[in-house]
Amino acid sequence: MEFIAHNFVPLLFAGLLLFLITGFPVAFSLAATGLTFGLIGMEAGLFSQTLFQALPLRIFGIMQNETLLAVPFFTFMGIILERSGMAEDLLETVGQMFGPLRGGLALATIFVGALLAATTGVIAAAVISMGLISLPIMLRYGYNRTIATGVITASGTLAQIIPPSLVLIVMADQLGRSVGDMYAGAIVPGLLLVGLFALFIVVLAIVRPSWVPALPPEARIYREANGASGHLSLLAILMISAAAAFAWAYLYDDIVNPLVGRNGAAPMDEVLTVSMTVAAFVALALALANRWLRLRLLSLLTERVVFVLLPPLVLIFLVLGTIFIGVATPTEGGAMGATGALIMAVSRRKMDFNLLKQALDNTTKLSCFVMFILIGATVFSFTFNAADGHLWVEHLFAKLPGGQLGFLIAVNLLVFVLGCFIDFFEIAFIVIPLLVAVADKLGIDLIWFGVIIGMNLQTSFLSPPFGFALFYLRSVAPRSDYNDRVTNKRIPAVTTAQIYMGSIMFVVLQLVMLAAVIAFPNLVTDRLDKGPAVNMETMKLEAETGTYGNTEEAPTNAIAPQPAAAPPAPQTGGAARAEDPLNKIAPQTAAEQPAPQTSGAAREEDPMEAVLRALERDKKKK
Repeated sequence: MEFIAHNFVPLLFAGLLLFLITGFPVAFSLAATGLTFGLIGMEAGLFSQTLFQALPLRIFGIMQNETLLAVPFFTFMGIILERSGMAEDLLETVGQMFGPLRGGLALATIFVGALLAATTGVIAAAVISMGLISLPIMLRYGYNRTIATGVITASGTLAQIIPPSLVLIVMADQLGRSVGDMYAGAIVPGLLLVGLFALFIVVLAIVRPSWVPALPPEARIYREANGASGHLSLLAILMISAAAAFAWAYLYDDIVNPLVGRNGAAPMDEVLTVSMTVAAFVALALALANRWLRLRLLSLLTERVVFVLLPPLVLIFLVLGTIFIGVATPTEGGAMGATGALIMAVSRRKMDFNLLKQALDNTTKLSCFVMFILIGATVFSFTFNAADGHLWVEHLFAKLPGGQLGFLIAVNLLVFVLGCFIDFFEIAFIVIPLLVAVADKLGIDLIWFGVIIGMNLQTSFLSPPFGFALFYLRSVAPRSDYNDRVTNKRIPAVTTAQIYMGSIMFVVLQLVMLAAVIAFPNLVTDRLDKGPAVNMETMKLEAETGTYGNTEEAPTNAIAPQPAAAPPAPQTGGAARAEDPLNKIAPQTAAEQPAPQTSGAAREEDPMEAVLRALERDKKKK
């Protein structure tokens, strides 16, 4: 028992590893480890026999956590949009829009991956959809295989870091921070990562144009009767929408402030979100007018882009925009997104009972999965915290050189390795709570810390040989040679080695972005709500003065009794007023002036004495 008492925390982790190796489900492994070692700790005299009496309350507290309600809402929204064919329409439309450019298909895949990340938020769905639709087209027209597979897997993992990511919701809950702040902190690094992927393809199109060829003219299906591509009218409607957005942003304060009773300028997030929504609605209105009035001013490509691309963009602006500007909580934003997804599915005539049943079934499974893991992690952390395990973790990282930077490097290496073997939910519920106290003690901003971990988990999804995104693409990539149905050419199979090689280039890009976020915390923290600034030098504390129910006594000074070493009370003959330390931070009022004298001398009265005298008088009257 003495050996167990001295090595309890390491044995606790060893027991958890043993349960996991046996293939026991993670949620039940966590709970079983916590309960088993809790009982062992009671027998060893480490814990009280009443250790687990508060555990039911902790579990009920999990079920009452309103933040986690956002998980089923955003999951339902993503499944509805993915099953209603949105990914296929987006890939086809954006591919035709960028097709005439070298690397256009790869750029389309990256941008559609970002849109799917911001709407569906499901990595498996994004990778499989793009693998089924984009990969055959890229192989058909001669794309380099490593580039084609790498672009698809990397774009699919964007759902880890771009809001409304489920990873960020769970991370915010475990770090004890706002989901809105986590979203606001992650949006800039996520968009910069998308830009870095796109920049890589642009450079590749210049340096190695044969690796990323443009679509041939016969593959461009949206063409006008005269053979034009239709990009001019697309550019025109884009300029009109941009002009409408700038005009709305310029007049926003004049229009909105009187309606909401605001005097100052509106926050930039609010102006940007509303202006982009206005631009999208202007483009939709012009396209609808062109179709209903049969004006034929817009090309087929322009109408297709507007009707396919803008509805999910509007949904993103409404859901994320209302969260960023503080109009809605993440849970309310998720509910609004789920409603919007249902409306979009109905408007596209893709909604039926089977689709609704599948979406509800998968949402329930994922939500139960998250809840069970969280309950298991709570039982495990209950025993871990009772054994002062957080102190053991602090001592474990205390000897690391480099302070904050050394801690972040060590943690990222740990999370990266774990991410190759276990799901991000397990990492968020098991590992992150162990590291929060250490990060907070080192002065690391927890929102910044959460975004770093989220980007790291995204990289682990892409890292060979165990990256989950690689397995998703392998499941749909052709395993044997086949005849292309359009060109009738023989297309060789995609090998696993090609998928792994393609991912390595994008892993390097993600590590560059991860290093940039660590080196420049302002990429995350500049968008956070800092709250009002408080100047401790000029702050004044004011307290109301008054008597304690004594109407017969003269008014007394109710600020504070004089200390024993204080100077004597002031006299009335023009002597200087005795200096009270509180007079420096509290302004004088009439009630603070010396009480009228009844015996020729001023008396500073203790408030407690006044209360005691009032009680004595009441006792005598009775």
